[in-house]
Amino acid sequence: MSSSKSTATISEDWVVVILGLAIIFSALFGIIIPSPSFSWNSAAELSTQVLSPDNLLVIGAQFLLIFGTALVGVLLLRKSLRSFLVVFPFIFILTIFALVLAGNRTIQAYNLEAVIFSLCIGLLISNIFKLPSWFKEALSTELYVKIGLVLLGTNVIFSDILKAGSLGLVQALVVVLSVWYFAFWLCKKLKVDQEMAMMLSSAVSICGVSAAIATSGAIKGDPKKLSYVVSLILITAIPMMIFMPYLAAWMGLSQEVTGAWLGGSIDTTGAVVASGSLVGEEALKISTIVKFSQNVLLGIAAFAISIYWTYSHSKSAAHAEKPTLKIIWDRFPKFVIGFVFASLLFSFIISPDQVNSAKTELKSIQGLWFALAFTSIGLETNFKELFVQNNKKPLYAFLIAQAFNIVLTLIIAMLLFERNIQ
Repeated sequence: MSSSKSTATISEDWVVVILGLAIIFSALFGIIIPSPSFSWNSAAELSTQVLSPDNLLVIGAQFLLIFGTALVGVLLLRKSLRSFLVVFPFIFILTIFALVLAGNRTIQAYNLEAVIFSLCIGLLISNIFKLPSWFKEALSTELYVKIGLVLLGTNVIFSDILKAGSLGLVQALVVVLSVWYFAFWLCKKLKVDQEMAMMLSSAVSICGVSAAIATSGAIKGDPKKLSYVVSLILITAIPMMIFMPYLAAWMGLSQEVTGAWLGGSIDTTGAVVASGSLVGEEALKISTIVKFSQNVLLGIAAFAISIYWTYSHSKSAAHAEKPTLKIIWDRFPKFVIGFVFASLLFSFIISPDQVNSAKTELKSIQGLWFALAFTSIGLETNFKELFVQNNKKPLYAFLIAQAFNIVLTLIIAMLLFERNIQ
């Protein structure tokens, strides 16, 4: 893998930016592939809706877009074309199977996201069968993750948050800064390694899976550690989503305070929406605003983490000499530039009509890139390496930080939204 990078005329980070922005501008110029439907509740619905000729045609169109984009990436990075032509269709089929499983309405009710199915399917195959080395070398996990992150920028719309009001943004800012610092300090006290600490702190404080993925990309993190953190996020989101609305009712909280509490403490957007819906319309609205406000801070956080990580590791790599701007720039993850550019483009430059026409389809493509990445992570990971840690300190750090997040967010929500309590 390192030898292919060394002979490449363009770095992977710049390839990611080029490919991600190419997809975005294609959509803005009218080359839009509709989002396929994966939602079903019975065998009949699966057959007539998800597996219908029209829906399969849309999935096929998405395959051609994703395949063509990944193919250009392989050619630019001078990776093995033969291996890619064998491996990519296989990964895509597995990923579609995961999306179909996650589309079942019973599973959706538990907010089990597609990435966890992608990961588990990959793990199942890699631990039952011995995959050849050429197969694993063809798994372009980082490429898929980072393209997805560039596309994620199109869904972080600053103007939506500013229109919705400033309280959610104030809460998000206070919670993100406080919880991130506490989680990182706690990880340091528990002697959790810095890479895991960065991903864990971002996941707990910002917006769960997306924050963990963005942080991993910014620090070039170990995919196995990323998978562990994502698994913790998705597992803890389920009981929080179910029990927190009942706890809020028991405490007599207003819908406004409850919504702010749910939106600020539950780590996945899907779980926030599901939980807010259990409380009421106003709670759903406030919880969504707060969660979106945290999502907006993802770009800023990723940028700050990138600067810190590249500076500190450039310093160690330079034998304690002060790193030059060139060294920092060389090590800085360029996908962050693509992410921020996409966010600013969709927030302030293009018209709302263009945003609305392209945003949903781009989000579908972004989710597919992430799902492909997690299928790849599963295929290159040993099951024991993912779920059996040498120590339980990362788990303890995550649970303690999450408890701190729940309590702090409740206090801030009551302070900011208490005017709505009779």
